[in-house]
Amino acid sequence: MTTALFIGRFQPLHKGHLRIIRKAAKENKKVIIVIGSAQYSGTRDNPFSAKQRKEMIIETLKGEKIKNYKIILIKDIHCDGSWVSHVINHTGNFDKVYAAESKKTNELFKKAGYKVISTKRLYGISSTKIRKRMRDGKDWERSVPEAVREYLKKKRIKY
Repeated sequence: MTTALFIGRFQPLHKGHLRIIRKAAKENKKVIIVIGSAQYSGTRDNPFSAKQRKEMIIETLKGEKIKNYKIILIKDIHCDGSWVSHVINHTGNFDKVYAAESKKTNELFKKAGYKVISTKRLYGISSTKIRKRMRDGKDWERSVPEAVREYLKKKRIKY
């Protein structure tokens, strides 16, 4: 069995992310979940803090009974040439990378010699669309796992 890496901002964690984590957890001994852009919060594109994002993931995976994971927070360094080594310095070794539709992530890790497993969007779900729906007061709740909805309600977090 292998160790997999899954990187995202998780602003917020949505059902597409969860599908990838389920797949990675089933296919690998361990999944390292990297919360990227960890230094950003309170903005239009990054409303949730790294701590909040981590808590949403933990609550969701607890409900899913997924235990073979580790979460690591990583700040952006805004340097493509050093990004992969920056990630490795924080995560340690891994064998493959599960990538949502991030072309940059795919390219950088492939160039570094990693096996990259690309995944397609689940029903067009994206965190960008979810945040827009939240801002516009439209239905966003069905795009996120129940644990994320409950977390945001319990913490009274509004976007």
